[in-house]
Amino acid sequence: MEDGLGSPLSAALAEGEGRILDRVADAVRERRLRLAYQPVVVARSPQRIGFHEGLIRLLDPGGQVIPARDFIRAVEPHALGRDIDCAALAIGLDALVRHPDLRLSINMSARSVGWPRWLRLLRAGLAREAGLGERLILEISEASAMTVPELLAGLMAELRPKGIAFALDGFGAGPITLRHFRDLHFDMMKIDAGFTRGVAGQADNQVMMSACLALAREFDMLTVAQGVETAAEAQWLAALGVDCLQGHHFGVPKLYPHGL
Repeated sequence: MEDGLGSPLSAALAEGEGRILDRVADAVRERRLRLAYQPVVVARSPQRIGFHEGLIRLLDPGGQVIPARDFIRAVEPHALGRDIDCAALAIGLDALVRHPDLRLSINMSARSVGWPRWLRLLRAGLAREAGLGERLILEISEASAMTVPELLAGLMAELRPKGIAFALDGFGAGPITLRHFRDLHFDMMKIDAGFTRGVAGQADNQVMMSACLALAREFDMLTVAQGVETAAEAQWLAALGVDCLQGHHFGVPKLYPHGL
């Protein structure tokens, strides 16, 4: 995975949001969009992959990979952010159809809940193959979930009977309230990497991780610790009872030349 340094889009970061939006719009129009796949492993049996997360990437005109951190905050409030969500969903659904053993999580903004094209793509994808929804996880960040919680709750109620699971991404880094946490009924808590770093030796992070896990258990949520970088972190988290682990210790997000 490239970090995008030296790319035209990275250079545009210094030129303002408008330039970023123009560069991303060009990439969307020219279909220079890919998913990078990162494994999420079972904590107590890390040789087993529970599912993969599909992370959106852009390719610059020269083919260099641009990670989402270089553009997603700029595009997320705009219609262009919905285009990115549509592309990620379309690529992910196609991968699920082509790989019957794949379970995949896809990031989305809650703003896409009422976006007609995103909804059409999702419903058409679910109609392509019976049971496909049971292999799809939709990830939504805390901050995004708080923009339209009522609409999101409605979407979750509609899609759960089709087997789709919902993950609260980056828990602990956003503004979600306990009331919304209760009302939205997420299936999975992905705990922010800030609580994972150095957890094997940092008392503060140990307390925070334990508190996150206790809350998840109360709401019957599967837990994923994000940003696992070392064997010591992985071992401590597994002993604590975290269900799944994700991070560079187990694999970096990887692009496949011809798709997954």
